[in-house]
Amino acid sequence: METFSTQSSAASRAGASLDLLLDELTGIRRDIHRHPELSFKEHRTTDLLIARLRQAGLVPQRLEGTGVVVDIGRGPLRLGLRADIDALPIIEETGLPYASASTGVTHACGHDIHATVMLGVALVLADLDREQPLPGTVRIIFQPAEEMMPGGALDVIAQGVLTGLPRILALHCDPRIDVGLVGTRIGAITSASDTIRVELSGRGGHTSRPHLTEDLVFALASIAVNVPAVLSRRIDVRSAVSLVWGQIHAGSAPNAIPAHGYMSGTLRCLDADAWKSAGELLDRAVREVAAPFGVTVKLEHTRGVPPVVNQEAETGLLEAAARAELGPGAVVLTPQSMGGEDFAWMTQEVPGAMMRLGTRTPGGETYDLHRGDYRPDERAIEYGVRVMTAAALQTVLDADG
Repeated sequence: METFSTQSSAASRAGASLDLLLDELTGIRRDIHRHPELSFKEHRTTDLLIARLRQAGLVPQRLEGTGVVVDIGRGPLRLGLRADIDALPIIEETGLPYASASTGVTHACGHDIHATVMLGVALVLADLDREQPLPGTVRIIFQPAEEMMPGGALDVIAQGVLTGLPRILALHCDPRIDVGLVGTRIGAITSASDTIRVELSGRGGHTSRPHLTEDLVFALASIAVNVPAVLSRRIDVRSAVSLVWGQIHAGSAPNAIPAHGYMSGTLRCLDADAWKSAGELLDRAVREVAAPFGVTVKLEHTRGVPPVVNQEAETGLLEAAARAELGPGAVVLTPQSMGGEDFAWMTQEVPGAMMRLGTRTPGGETYDLHRGDYRPDERAIEYGVRVMTAAALQTVLDADG
């Protein structure tokens, strides 16, 4: 049986295959959206993906617990494609007919789109491979627990899923970019992200006599204000270190100094080297700022993820695929995000790149991720499948040539 001779013939057949799948893919996305599952609990989603991949004649492998990996094609591994599949503990506020049926859980980050796009790529590549064998293998990874630091990517790596992969690609929904466009950049596209929790304890006492106890609320306030200030003066400003508190809790009465309190937040940084030094400095600064107040400090510093660093060659591959499929003006420069993304662990193991998939309806509202009202334009599914399939075909056919 002959193999594809040109990228153009493969792309043409891929488009015809996708046209037949689009309605089904939209339905699958809505099904996943209606039944969201939190990190490491994505059992129904995993079963759904496995069933559809098997129906296509593929041989998917369940990862330990949840998640799926499937290979398509013949010959050596040429490329990995990764999608994340978990949802968030957020109440959905869209009012859509397929809104989440799980109270307090929703796909507010677009992982239902990611999973559906990569399923579509797998199905299209499977159709092509049945017609004429692809001269190389594409590995598609449906990864659990991206939303749980330090991320399910580490579990995937530990299971050897990246072994033998020469390069890897991913995408992420972006509600700031119009549907039909993709955003890219060479270098870091996300930031490092840690979780910080500071617990203070003292004897407590009356607010009229703070000198006879440890003024725990004042200590919390001092840490909240002064530790970010220390970081801003001790770390290169070009690294954009950002410590932002999301919680401060202490006390129950206006005239009583509490004996216990805590605060928590996130430490983010655009540069991997600065991330390491910022973490060490933060731990020291918290204790030194708290010391004069005589409180006892318990610090939990959970290391999260490093930045996703897009390599030039892999970024170029995504851009070429996007321009070929969506038009010469389809690629826009995207700013580096302060958000964290555990695909970073994979790009530390294998050269790779992540692109931003536009999900905003032109002229429509600009949503933010992790919001209960996030409503991506579902046409993004088609565009994501087209770009990722084109990148996969270019990789396996160029290698063959």
